Amino acid sequence: MPAFDYVVLDGRGKQKKGVLEGDSPRQVRQQLKEQGLVPLSVETTSQKADKQDGPRFRVARGSISAGDLAVITRQLATLLQAGLPLEEALKAVSRQQEKPKNRSMMLAIRAKVVEGHTLAASLNEFPRSFPELYRATVSAGEHSGHLDLVLEQLAEYTEARYQTKKKVQGAMIYPIVLTLFAFLIVTGMLTFVVPKIVTVFEDSGQQLPALTRILIATSELLQNWWWLMLLAVAAAVYAFRRALKNPAFRYRFHSWMLKAPLLGRINRGLDASRVASTLSILSKSGVPLVDAMRISGQVAGNVCIRQSVTAGADKLKEGSSLFAALDGSGHFPPMMMQMIASGERSGELDGMLARAASNQERELENLINTIVALFEPLMLVVMGGVVMVIVLSIMLPILSMNSLVGG
Repeated sequence: MPAFDYVVLDGRGKQKKGVLEGDSPRQVRQQLKEQGLVPLSVETTSQKADKQDGPRFRVARGSISAGDLAVITRQLATLLQAGLPLEEALKAVSRQQEKPKNRSMMLAIRAKVVEGHTLAASLNEFPRSFPELYRATVSAGEHSGHLDLVLEQLAEYTEARYQTKKKVQGAMIYPIVLTLFAFLIVTGMLTFVVPKIVTVFEDSGQQLPALTRILIATSELLQNWWWLMLLAVAAAVYAFRRALKNPAFRYRFHSWMLKAPLLGRINRGLDASRVASTLSILSKSGVPLVDAMRISGQVAGNVCIRQSVTAGADKLKEGSSLFAALDGSGHFPPMMMQMIASGERSGELDGMLARAASNQERELENLINTIVALFEPLMLVVMGGVVMVIVLSIMLPILSMNSLVGG
């Protein structure tokens, strides 16, 4: 039974939108009229899509959050393992969605399944919501006849990825907020407090110390040219983002990120975890290892690591081992590579890949926690240093005036 997007007028004359299932637009209109509503338009999801700008509509319509994807996958896996047919499971999942966009998407997927398409083919209509990894895994589950088990693995994978993302974001909130407030405090002191104090010294006519003159110049710069500084920062950010669209510049920048002392370790750990966990779930689901390597390369955020994984897939196709295909790049941690080599020797590559991913996630979480723990005292030291410079800039002229008066 297809899904229809409708627009109606209620008893107060206000427009409302929603989604209903029916055999035809006429039946849906009749259902709406029985509810006391005045139908303005009733269209199937596919008809609505055809009226929009194709690629742009697909992006807007198909984009859901990582949290929503994890919830949808878990609900679908649970219902299928309970023995519900796929069509009924999709209908039940759609009813559980609070967001109209997600509900409409799930009903559209169900409509495609009812028409005879596979679930993987139906998910292809929403590539931004269900990435290639997700669709390839579902396709492998359908071909193997174990879709419920594969979806259970996908649910665990999406939930783990979502939790890792939330942990990283949560750990970064405190340093960002603390830095922002420190910057605002220093800017406020230089803009409003310092000018009132140094006016006394300027009126005295004496030669001010170099540190005081620098402080006054900085204060005047912030007062008179703050708009130009904001404009320069915005222009620099815009130019940098434009430059990142150039493949050569993006490759050089990502290569520098891998070489940076602390940033490189975080970058390698995050992408190594992504690649290992993706390889693990694809391999468990029956996807050929070469195809799994190509898909896994796409989840890496760093271009250098992504290209090394893609090149490793070519080596794997030529008969190389997974360890040899990945170890040559030097982008992956030694512990992870040793675990992969051990998994290949023992015939338990899937399990070792999952353990390697978990190990990398733990190391990354510990590293971020350590950085956050060190950031607070470091920021206090920096703030203390800035305040000390401001105080010295104010005190030096006072001491100089006192020495003149005493003499």
